Amino acid sequence: MHIPESLLIFRDEIDLHALRQAGYLTLTLVDHHVLPPSDAALEGAVAQVLDHRPIEQKRCPPCHVSVELVGSCTTLVTERILQGAPEILDWQTAALLHGTIILDCVNMDPNIGKATPKDKKYVEQLEALFPDLPERKDIFDSLQKAKFDVSGLTTEQMLRKDQKTITRQGLKVAISAIYVDLEAFLQRSGLIADLRAYCQAHSYDALVAMTIVFNPHNEPVRQLAIFCPHAALRMTICGVLEHSQSPSLKLTPVPSSHPNLQAYLQGNTQVSRKKFLPLLQEALSAYFDSMTVPSGQPETGGVSREQVDKELDRAGTPLIPGLSQEEEDPPLPPTPMNSLVDECPLDQGLPKLSAEAIFEKCSQLSLSQSTSASLSKK
Repeated sequence: MHIPESLLIFRDEIDLHALRQAGYLTLTLVDHHVLPPSDAALEGAVAQVLDHRPIEQKRCPPCHVSVELVGSCTTLVTERILQGAPEILDWQTAALLHGTIILDCVNMDPNIGKATPKDKKYVEQLEALFPDLPERKDIFDSLQKAKFDVSGLTTEQMLRKDQKTITRQGLKVAISAIYVDLEAFLQRSGLIADLRAYCQAHSYDALVAMTIVFNPHNEPVRQLAIFCPHAALRMTICGVLEHSQSPSLKLTPVPSSHPNLQAYLQGNTQVSRKKFLPLLQEALSAYFDSMTVPSGQPETGGVSREQVDKELDRAGTPLIPGLSQEEEDPPLPPTPMNSLVDECPLDQGLPKLSAEAIFEKCSQLSLSQSTSASLSKK
């Protein structure tokens, strides 16, 4: 797309808390609906939510929430633009929207099952408005190749490249999409030490690596690796995943030489991370339920009574030594480099933007849009 770096604004460059205190901040959460603990004070500035995953009602900001379970959240953004401000849609914006939907929905392949009728509708509308958009297969192949190119990345960079985090009663679990075959991932030199260091650095009690590759027929191959140094938590997570029926993952255990890591082949390839996250939340709930089983009652979740008692004795202490469960989420790292990038644009440091400068830019943009709207009405 050849977008100049000067037109990009990164999260790290803006002091959102200063803007909030100055009364200049209004936020729309897109493709997520839960603020990290470090941004909890910004909740009052959230005016609306636009998401395509099930809502955690207890954690969603009290504002207008629009949720629809489509394949790509960009579909919902496209709908908003076409229905509310079609005049801002030019070829470049349409190409960004079009390519993202196609990538998220795996080239609209019905055998994959990610694309919904609404995803298809807005891809077709964009193509009708801009007939010279790239062919679907061409744009998908190009983006897919870039997405799956992890050559030159360290294990840490692979884990944080596409990661989600869930929390429950002080526990933090990371779920990373890994774009290599499970066998190749497990054979990485020093993998266990890297996984342990990553969990310790970011206060994660467990880490789930969801690997995905595509076979020669362009069919997804999904596999799982659960790393957790704490046996009771690991056994509970694995037990819930193995016995889940809605959806059924159809897991086949893969032998692992390390006791803290359990790996699986995932037979049901239509269960993506979005559908997987509720299962992980269920596993964390089952873990805490197992810790409060009354004496003399049957044990649950494959966790022994002895392990539960040890947990109760250690209540309030982190599961990984040296970590505090109350620590806030670490600041978001810059996007790691891969073989497609010669150098990181942040190598020379982050440009400094004051709250006043951001406000001035937003005011200029609003003025420009108001002028355009007035001219169009005339």
